[in-house]
Amino acid sequence: MKEYEMVREIFNECANNQMRDVFIEEIRLDGEAAVDARVEELLKGEEAKIEKEVLADGSLVYHVDAHGLLQRYTFTEIG
Repeated sequence: MKEYEMVREIFNECANNQMRDVFIEEIRLDGEAAVDARVEELLKGEEAKIEKEVLADGSLVYHVDAHGLLQRYTFTEIG
């Protein structure tokens, strides 16, 4: 099992508001395939377009468009 910091950002749809909602959680998962499955689980029931990006430091970033609501999930291995 690996421990990850998961950061979920929900971007505000209002044109003049640049703020976003940010949620941070520490979770334990069994590698990259389990992270993929976790993102799918979080979006269960949503018709979402998901683009995955692997950063140079090994962090996994998922760019999500769910019915026009833009979100970003970033998983960074800790510990």
